[in-house]
Amino acid sequence: MSPRRKERRVVAVAGAAALVAVGLNLAFSAVAAHRRRKRQELPGFTAQVNLSAAEIKRLADRIIAKSKETYDAVAAVPLDKVSFANAIAPLAELDAQQFPLVQACLLPRMVSPSDDVCRASAEAEKRLDSHFLLCRQREDVYRVVKAFAERGERIGPEATRFVQCLVREFERNGAKLTQTKRKEMEKLRSHIDDLNLKYIQNMNDFNKFLLLSEEELAGMPLEFLKDLEEIDGKRKVLLTSYHVTPILEHCKVGSTRKLIAVAYGQKGGKQNLAILQKLVQIRHRLVRLLGYSNYSDFAIEPRMPMTSRKVLEFLEEMSEQLNDPANGELRLLKDLKVKEEGDAQFGMEDLLYYMKRAEQHKVDLDIGEIKRYFPVKLVISGMLKMFQDLFALRFEEIKDVEVWHETVRLFSVWDASSSDHMGYFFLDIFSREGKYGHTCVVALQNGCMCSNGTRKVPVAVLLSQCPKEFDGNSALLRFPEVVRIFHEFSHVVHHISNRATFSRFSSLRLEGDFAEIPSLLLENWCYESTSLKMMSGFHQDITKSVTSEACQSLKRRRDMFAGLKLKQEILLCLVDQVIHTSEDVDIDDLIKDLHPKVMLGIPLLEGTSPASCFPRIAVGYDAVCYSYIWSEVFAADLFTTKFKDDLLNQHAGLRFRNKVLAPGGSKDPLEIITDYLGREPSLQPFIQSRTMNTL
Repeated sequence: MSPRRKERRVVAVAGAAALVAVGLNLAFSAVAAHRRRKRQELPGFTAQVNLSAAEIKRLADRIIAKSKETYDAVAAVPLDKVSFANAIAPLAELDAQQFPLVQACLLPRMVSPSDDVCRASAEAEKRLDSHFLLCRQREDVYRVVKAFAERGERIGPEATRFVQCLVREFERNGAKLTQTKRKEMEKLRSHIDDLNLKYIQNMNDFNKFLLLSEEELAGMPLEFLKDLEEIDGKRKVLLTSYHVTPILEHCKVGSTRKLIAVAYGQKGGKQNLAILQKLVQIRHRLVRLLGYSNYSDFAIEPRMPMTSRKVLEFLEEMSEQLNDPANGELRLLKDLKVKEEGDAQFGMEDLLYYMKRAEQHKVDLDIGEIKRYFPVKLVISGMLKMFQDLFALRFEEIKDVEVWHETVRLFSVWDASSSDHMGYFFLDIFSREGKYGHTCVVALQNGCMCSNGTRKVPVAVLLSQCPKEFDGNSALLRFPEVVRIFHEFSHVVHHISNRATFSRFSSLRLEGDFAEIPSLLLENWCYESTSLKMMSGFHQDITKSVTSEACQSLKRRRDMFAGLKLKQEILLCLVDQVIHTSEDVDIDDLIKDLHPKVMLGIPLLEGTSPASCFPRIAVGYDAVCYSYIWSEVFAADLFTTKFKDDLLNQHAGLRFRNKVLAPGGSKDPLEIITDYLGREPSLQPFIQSRTMNTL
């Protein structure tokens, strides 16, 4: 997850299938009877993790059948007879029982070495997603749930929140629409899906290249030049990030940087701009059917800000607060350009190059040398120890248990003080062919109470692609990989710490704004000397940890030019919000207007449009691009206020675990954070922490 991936970063494999419409009391014994291998019993966790292709298909069939049976039973309840027991409890139990079974069907496509199993898992995902979408649109079930909600029965705050979530999910999926409007909504959704694919396809099909002489590529490392194909005495430069970013960072020739930046900024071109314009129009039409005034309000309603107005205010305030530090950074870069190239106008094509030049002068750090201090095994063992110490947990490895690959490890998690069993996590961190290619977390089971009074414990999987040991030599991690694994394992601990009653409120099913805050908070431990030393050791002598000076340099490198970098992100977030809030906005004109205002007078590169090659606006993060910055702000406030002065204070960690991690989605996240801080969250800790050492 660059730190601003967003891919976010956490993967809940079930997709739509992981939502509330899943099934009750599945008769799983038939599948278990067909197991060919013995499986050690894991108290509180009953789902299989190593199904065959045939078993996946049979299990998906049973999930769908039981889900339909439960929904039919709820739909049959007379509206004047509705109660929590016959309208709500069956759907809650449905989720609790079937979520781990759904995940058992879907995990294999990410981890199985068998092509047949991966195909069966992918097919199951399609079938289950389609089925659960239909469930969430069932008007007959919605009427029963809504009738109970309108009775106003006193059922406790978490149960009330669960009912509210049910009603909202049904309504957001069109359950209260007329049949005619529902059909129109489906056509619009199908059109959106088609346009999303075209937008991405246009970017993937972009295969233009430039032929440049070695003089035009002056300043590029020899290794980079050697890797470029030679045609007629020139070097073939592909317009992909693998070639473009190094050139923008290292090429001394300003005209080359501009040529590359403009060509890359045309990726997607006018065709993608037209697609995005059409996408926005259709999104507005779709949500108006559901009663929303604009698409942004629809997208943000279930998230922490709740309204588009709140997000716009947040972004505008952030941009204003960053003006002073960003202006200071820009002055430094302009001075560097004057010294190196003479009195030339500073453009967007110059940002990365002069940031890199400044970094080389101000940060004494050899990235290749740093890597030698992060052997995989040492990083993992240090990370596990740190989380145990900070959050008063105990991890115990379980041997001789059935897993999907011999390198997978399983741990049980216990409360170090009470010895209560809290859950399990699998570590599947080493690279292998056919495995999902990114570091992420998958929920296998949600912590929740069942109707028989027993509790299912949370179960998660950490997936990564760490290198393996070779010829007895320790496999080493680049520092960004260390941060990424630490970030994702924070999601594991968040999930395991959940103590909500309902499966729906699992920590890995939270909206992105809140879900990312704990992991972004804990990323700070990767930049502090005390904690980073616990995860490091020279590969030939692990008693020699990374130096305090290197730790400071890593932090300084992260924060250098944070003002300008954040300004770039805010610009795209503002574009995302404005087009999804207002009707008939000309996206090109909007960007031309906003760019110099946000970027302190730096003009937009002529002939480019960032919106044509920024897939987050088009697919997946539409109207919520703000989310990552929002989460960073909250995380910085929490770190500065509660942890900065004593990183390994177990009392502070335990309080955070109980107050912030344990509730999951069972309480309003803004209330959780405000109650924990004792005040409203503030922008200032983030601004100060990221810009005080930027130069």
